[in-house]
Amino acid sequence: MAGPLRLRQSNERWSEKRVRNDLLTPLQNTFGATMSGPWFAPPEGWAARRLEMDNGDFALFCWNGQRAYWVGNTETPETLWRTEKYTFDEVPDDISDWVQRELFAQLEVEDPWLTEYETLAHFFLPVFLSKDGRESTREFFRDHAGGFPDADRADGLAFYNDFLATGALDDHRYTMASKLGTSEGFDLSRMRATMGEFNVAKLLVDAGNDIRPEVELDSGHSVDFRVEDTLVEVTRPRPPSRRQVDTAVAAVKASGDAKTRDQLAAHPGAVLVVDCSSFPDDDWRRVYGEKPDVGYSPTIVFRARPDGSVEGYAYGSVPFPLPF
Repeated sequence: MAGPLRLRQSNERWSEKRVRNDLLTPLQNTFGATMSGPWFAPPEGWAARRLEMDNGDFALFCWNGQRAYWVGNTETPETLWRTEKYTFDEVPDDISDWVQRELFAQLEVEDPWLTEYETLAHFFLPVFLSKDGRESTREFFRDHAGGFPDADRADGLAFYNDFLATGALDDHRYTMASKLGTSEGFDLSRMRATMGEFNVAKLLVDAGNDIRPEVELDSGHSVDFRVEDTLVEVTRPRPPSRRQVDTAVAAVKASGDAKTRDQLAAHPGAVLVVDCSSFPDDDWRRVYGEKPDVGYSPTIVFRARPDGSVEGYAYGSVPFPLPF
């Protein structure tokens, strides 16, 4: 799979003629392609072209005589196969700004309802315009309210847009965004689980904590967050009707048990967070009323709603503040 959009950097000399011969021609032969000027002026001293394929793919290419950048959701021409890939934050600011302006405008043409939530749309640009995630990620927000059950799309998108606007995850954009869009096909359960990490991030940040996502450990495990010196692992049980267990309480217990037998067994003292935001109201009321112990401590069990409200409980001593 292609993964999130990144820019390829070429350190060779380019010209209009070479762009036509080495980029446009192979794309024409494979997909049918046309080349035109960019929608927005590239940085001063740079030339740029848009390449649009008959199958809906597109790419951007810019060059200044010494260096060139390619980004697109189509097949990469052979002449660029050995080039290095860089995120938006790893290339010069003027190039990054121009590329993202072009990509955002492309998204605005294709799905204007999505770009109404400007911060969310910008944050997830690497997957909303990617080769393998553009359809599934947009469908997820369009038809499933970002993972909230029984919720209006506008409310679900506003919830995440407002949180991302705080800038709390700006330094971890690719790490977090790419989790949503690197699955082959549409996988609702996996996407909901991914957004569980955003829910937990909001839970922690709202309580005043500084977080670091996706912590690689010497044990070979990767843990979802670090809050100061404390590791935090997230699990998001599916609603009872979607798993073998047939009650909400059993779903919470089974989800916690799966984590304690793997990552948490190797890292005692880490905090387990169980995100029940996929549960409808009735199922959550049963969990919150019974407050089941998942057999591990410390554990946080909570549920967020698109209006920003959150309920939850904790077992054991959680070494950082919580908003409930």
